[in-house]
Amino acid sequence: MNQKYSPEMRERALRMLDEAKPDHPNLMTAVRHVAGLLGMSAETLRVWHRRREVAELRRANEILKAASVFFAKELDRPTTR
Repeated sequence: MNQKYSPEMRERALRMLDEAKPDHPNLMTAVRHVAGLLGMSAETLRVWHRRREVAELRRANEILKAASVFFAKELDRPTTR
């Protein structure tokens, strides 16, 4: 059964998962709970969560790389005193 979910549904499911995580002992029980409420596969929700997490980490790494380049250039700049 291959269902296509809208981007709005995906965002709603991920938001619900974020809200449910504190009430469950681990991520998978929260995933199963929310997926059951929405009538979708727990694996679908787990993959969405994982892909979002990876995308956020990649963005953070890009920011850190840019900051390290910036500060490295600042360290190489001669001081004018």
